[in-house]
Parts: sequence; C-alpha cells; structure tokens
Amino acid sequence: MKMLRPTLLTLTCLLTTPAFASDLPALGDASSSIVSPDQEHQLGRAWLNVLRGQVKSLPDPLLKDFVESSVYRLAETSQLQDRRLVFVLLDSPQLNAFAAPGGVIGVNGGLFLHAQTEGEYASVLTHELAHLSQRHFARGLEEQKRMQVPLMAAMLAGVVAAAAGAGDAGIAAIASTQAAAIQAQRRFSRQNEQEADRIGILNLQQAGYDPRAMPSMFERLMRQYRYTRVPPEFLLTHPLSESRVADTRNRAEQFAGSGSQDSLRYQLMRARVQLTYESSPGLAAQRFRALLDENPELDAARYGLALAQIKSGQLKEAGSNLQPLLAKAPNDIVYNLAQVELDITGNRLDAASQRLQRLLGLYPASYPTRQALSELLLKQNRPAEAEQQLDRLLKERPSDAELWFQQAETRGLSGNIIGLHQARAEYFALVGDYDQALEQLDFARRRANGNFQLAARIDARHSELADEKRMIDKLLR
Repeated sequence: MKMLRPTLLTLTCLLTTPAFASDLPALGDASSSIVSPDQEHQLGRAWLNVLRGQVKSLPDPLLKDFVESSVYRLAETSQLQDRRLVFVLLDSPQLNAFAAPGGVIGVNGGLFLHAQTEGEYASVLTHELAHLSQRHFARGLEEQKRMQVPLMAAMLAGVVAAAAGAGDAGIAAIASTQAAAIQAQRRFSRQNEQEADRIGILNLQQAGYDPRAMPSMFERLMRQYRYTRVPPEFLLTHPLSESRVADTRNRAEQFAGSGSQDSLRYQLMRARVQLTYESSPGLAAQRFRALLDENPELDAARYGLALAQIKSGQLKEAGSNLQPLLAKAPNDIVYNLAQVELDITGNRLDAASQRLQRLLGLYPASYPTRQALSELLLKQNRPAEAEQQLDRLLKERPSDAELWFQQAETRGLSGNIIGLHQARAEYFALVGDYDQALEQLDFARRRANGNFQLAARIDARHSELADEKRMIDKLLR
C-alpha cells in the first residue's frame, strides 16, 4: 500500500486543531468565522477515517501506548486547550510526524529510527503541538479570507486520491485547488516555523526534557540530508536553514543543563522499531549483538536481540538474554511481555497466563497487557473470554480500529455472528468505508429480528453511521 506523499504535511501545516492559544494576540472572531473550531474538528476526524483506510498502521500495542502517553505528557505543559487527542501510528520508516484538525496526532515509525534520544523525539512532537496550539491554519486564513472550508476539503480529496494510487490525477487535483493556499503558506511558513520552534522549546523544558535536544535533532538532520535530492517528508514541510538551527540553539542554551535527554523506555521502543524495519530477524540480531559487544550493559540492545531471537526461533538464546533484564526489573511491563511472547512461541501457555495475571495485578489498566491477554485466550481456545476482555478494552478505546478488527475475528470464533457484523461495521467506519459499515449492520439487523432491543440498538447505530457518512460526503464534496 502506498504511503501518503509529502503533500500530506503540506495539508497538515495548513489544517490545525481547534485549540486556542492563551498567550497570543487575540484572534477575535475573524478566523473562527472563516473556519470554526467545530469545522476544524469535524474535518480532522473525517480526514482521520479516510487516512486510516489509505495507509498501513503499526499494530504494536506497546509502541502505541508509548506514543499516546508521551504526547499526553507533552500536551499537559503545552498551550493546547482542547486535548481530545486521537493517534495514528503509521507503518513507514520515513521520518515524519504531523498534527491535524480535531487533535489528530500522527507518528511514523521512522521517527523512532531518526530520533536517537527521547528528547529528540519529544522535540518533534512539541513542535507539532505548537502548530496546533497557535492555530497557524486559522491565522493564515485570517489573511487569506477566500480560502474556505470547500477549498480545504478539495485539497484533502486530492491528497487522498494521491495516497490511494491515483498518482498524477491526485496531484493535479491538489494543484488545481491549492494555488491560493500555497501563496499564503509561503508567506507564513517561516514565521510559523519559528514560532513553533520557540513554543516547542519552552514546552520541551517544561515537560522535563533538555531543550537542546531540538537543535541537536535539527543539526543532525541538516548534516544527514544536506546533499540529498529528495529529503524526508518532515523536512519538505519543515524546511531547515542555518539561521533557524542557530536560533533554536541560542534559545535552548538559555535553559542549559535542565531536563533529561533520554530514557531506557524510549530506547526499548526504538529497538522494537529497528527490528520491525530490519530486512530479517537474523540481520537485526547481528546488529544488536554488535552493540552489546561494544557495551554489554546496553539493556535496549539486549532486549532487541532477545526479540530478534524469538522471531528467528532461537528460543533458548532469547530466554538467556531476557533473564538478566527481568532480574534487574522483575515488574517491568516491556520485559515481561517479551517473556510472555517467548512462552507463547514455545507453547508454554500456562506460564504465559500466570505471568500476565501477575502483571494485571500490578498494572490493571495496562492496555498492552490486556490486549496480550486477549490474544493468549484465543490461543488457549477460549474465544468467549477473549471477546469479553476485548469488550472491556473497547469501552475505553472505541476509536481503535485494530481492536475492532481483532474483536470481529474473536466474535466469529466464539459464534457471536451478530456481534461479528457489528464489530466489522465499527472497523469499516473507522477506516472510512461507510458503505461496508452500513452493509455489515444490515447483515446484523437481519439476524436480530427476534430480539427487539438488540435490533433497535443496531438500527440506532445504522442511523448514526449514515449521518456520519452524509456529513463526510458533504465535507469532502
């Protein structure tokens, strides 16, 4: 499946969230009269559903949990007032992160590959959150009043067409609607980037990170891509210059010596991503082993090596590498879930179950642990219990398309055919395929004829999704 082209971030730089900044000159009603916060929110959520249907996501609960918790932590010290955030983790090794209307936060797997420390990773996301909190899109529209919601929607349609494989047709659609937007974007781009840098550095420091991580990240990217014909998407929409890097360095030095640069948890997540994008588990194992040869105390490398060994069937060796990690941190979720994966791979299902139950006693709200339990219950041929576990998770994560997909499969195995169609409907709606979603509810409704209450709930959901479809069709018309 094709990933979104660089035009995605052109759009997301123009389309920002409904949050208001508290420390800026008042925007008054002018910007909101052009694109209201509600319109931004609606368009952003509609766009997210279309995006999910066009790109491949990373179905890694540990990584998703890390991204969500880290961004919420950064948002707490930002100027972002509307913190109804929703996340998408894209399966791409390219450096990219973005923020879009409706509090949509997108992170490519490649951000973990390029950001060598947690501080660098956080610096990218504080920059994106600053674009949102400062409402750069609305402020740009105040200067370009003729760029209205229909133009935004037309641009979005072009981006989606390009992502879906329409190629030149999609790019042409963007070009035909983007002329006014490009002129406004060029005029405000440098100002907006500098403001996002300034606000991002301040928020980075307030969140407990060393703000020098931002210029460090920028400087390395400049060196790495100085002579590259086509830089990564992030640099296409966030162009770096010597003066911009110098400015961030000067601002960051004002907070010299404050905050942390890195954490073991971030390096463990990096190891997971590095394994994902290595061409084979064997090559990944070689690289992690080489790092351990240089520094035997590098726990992230030992963890990555153990995961690579599990994937390549070297279960005894994987256990030997996990043992010292668990001895150091016996209650760590990341290490324990790796041991659970090892036990399941080795068909030691009872041992995996006991470990998961102990983890849930320590961390009852842990999303990755609860999802791991649902997967184990399926392997133990207990689909009804797995369905119940997923039902509880979905009450907390109703917008998690991957969980709905898993629940559909689980309900099929448990014999809950009506529930299977309902779960498929939710999944299809979240990936923007409302026709399929409504069809699945039609299937469920026909099977529920003898149950008035269930049929009424299905009918109500059918009406809700039909309304959503009409709204999205109107926004994207």
